[in-house]
Amino acid sequence: MNNTRYSSAGLIIRQREPKNLETPFDRIDSYLTPTALFYIRSHFPRPTLDRASYQLRIDGAVRHPFAISYEQLRNMPSETRVATLECAGNSRVFLIPQVQGAQWELGAAGNAEWTGVPLRALLERAGLADDACEIVLEGADRGAPKEEPRPPDPISYVWSLPRAKAIQPEVLIAYQMNGQDLPLDHGFPVRAIVPGHYGMASVKWLTRIEAVRDPFHGYWQTTDYAYWALTNGKPVRRALGEMKLKSEIARPRIYETLVPNRIYTVSGAAWAGESDVTEIQVSTDGGLGWAEAEFLDPVRRHAWRRWKFDWLTPKGPGQYTLLARAKDASGAFQPYDHDQAYGGYAINHCLSIEVFIDGSG
Repeated sequence: MNNTRYSSAGLIIRQREPKNLETPFDRIDSYLTPTALFYIRSHFPRPTLDRASYQLRIDGAVRHPFAISYEQLRNMPSETRVATLECAGNSRVFLIPQVQGAQWELGAAGNAEWTGVPLRALLERAGLADDACEIVLEGADRGAPKEEPRPPDPISYVWSLPRAKAIQPEVLIAYQMNGQDLPLDHGFPVRAIVPGHYGMASVKWLTRIEAVRDPFHGYWQTTDYAYWALTNGKPVRRALGEMKLKSEIARPRIYETLVPNRIYTVSGAAWAGESDVTEIQVSTDGGLGWAEAEFLDPVRRHAWRRWKFDWLTPKGPGQYTLLARAKDASGAFQPYDHDQAYGGYAINHCLSIEVFIDGSG
């Protein structure tokens, strides 16, 4: 029995409050994910910000700290970029044994068009100090994290970017999504969009941008969205950052039953962090053999590429395992296994989709 619960918009409910909703990935046909179907990831209840009184502060290690209103931000020169966002825990349900956290399947990812002011334009106006090493983004959402160890008092959602990434032209302080004002659940009135990095960097309900001279070691970057790395042979916690090369099969769905001896178009999407996806391969026999699939979209840095593969389904009934793997511009393929150092995050290994061929006919 399928006990999946859906919201009124057709999103899969992973958590009602704070709101965490997943895109039904098999419904994605378009290059841009419709806003109503774009996944929602929230750490705390949605804050209420008033458009008229909204102020974004830019301060810290800058020569000219200032605050800017919503209307003033909208009057600045803007840019529009297409970027894929993926929750760092997307596909967690595929991990064995099961790990804690929202059990996302394939749909905590989406591709949208974002409009806003480049972050570096605001930093230039503020006069970023030469010795500033990170840019801290603070949202208005606030609460007590559920995962242990928890801080003693409520905290805001805060994330920092390395200076080198923050000043790249693609990083936006966005106020529009797919040509419309940001919806409340996607960060209205203003959010960060950090293309190429996992979604936790694209802070919603943004109220403060602070330049700092020392590395920021907040809760989210050391306790939650962090992984184990080795430095001089010793394990250290590092914050997640760049998205990993990944492909996902949208159709057929997991455990879908297909008709034998008929062309079925396997389809999906692939993306990477700061690289380009250059090739996609599909296996219909559990990884024994691979065939090249066809891209539907051109290369566009930081945006996904949809793909398709026409499969003549087997004549014989049974269970079959489909896999897809992407290759990037460096020649690297997706891995076969999950890197355990990342725990429940950065799940980019080849995900097996089991399907059945109907033998009733």
